[in-house]
Amino acid sequence: MSYSGLIKTVKQPKLSDVIQEQLETMILEGSLQAGEKLLPERELAKQFEVSRPSLREAIQKLEAKKLVVRKQGGGTFVSQSILSGLSDPLFELMAQSNESQFDLLEFRHGIEGMASYYAAMRGTAADFNEIQNKHDNIGNAQLENDYKLEANAVYDFYLAICAASHNAIILHLSRSMKALLVDNIEKNLTMMAKRPDIFSQNTDYRKNLLEAIVSGKPQRAWGASHSHLAFIEEVLLKLTQENSRVERSMRRMQRKT
Repeated sequence: MSYSGLIKTVKQPKLSDVIQEQLETMILEGSLQAGEKLLPERELAKQFEVSRPSLREAIQKLEAKKLVVRKQGGGTFVSQSILSGLSDPLFELMAQSNESQFDLLEFRHGIEGMASYYAAMRGTAADFNEIQNKHDNIGNAQLENDYKLEANAVYDFYLAICAASHNAIILHLSRSMKALLVDNIEKNLTMMAKRPDIFSQNTDYRKNLLEAIVSGKPQRAWGASHSHLAFIEEVLLKLTQENSRVERSMRRMQRKT
């Protein structure tokens, strides 16, 4: 039997398509971040070991897909708009709502729990080193007594966990919600500062999470994440109730005077 009529010629992919796919993978996995400047064309071509025309064609295709933007005389950048999906006015309203702060905590239960589980399962030595460094940075930020600075350090710690999960959706969703999550963390820290006795407990919960991840224990990491967030939620609920009682007492005293 002859197969000559059935066999189709296997076409080699265009070099520009291969380069485009590699750059898209780097954007997807977070190696290239929104707003980051690409290397100059000459260096990038050398890194990929390709001709500059092939590289230029690949970048043109990325530009057509709005994944990169070129600035006249300034180079090529990963588009900022790839993270614009969750940056509309609705999220600003959420940041201002007390009820939404608890909704965010519930959301974090799911995202951070999954990220911690997969980070412990899939993380590399380099990932764990990065998570450890970001954890140490939280302690440095606390010395400044600046809740915004500390909130950003805590967010960076969790983002390192998301990166170690090697799940692109978890990573980019967390990145796209940075402003909202940092605001939530800052509000939580500000509230909990009214109870200095819980500082060490909060630190211990975070250390337990770190140890579970770097020791490669997914179930323990998942549990540590949930225990930490449940602790924060319980403390905030108590403080909210206490504030409500104080406000009612103040109103009663004002009526009597």
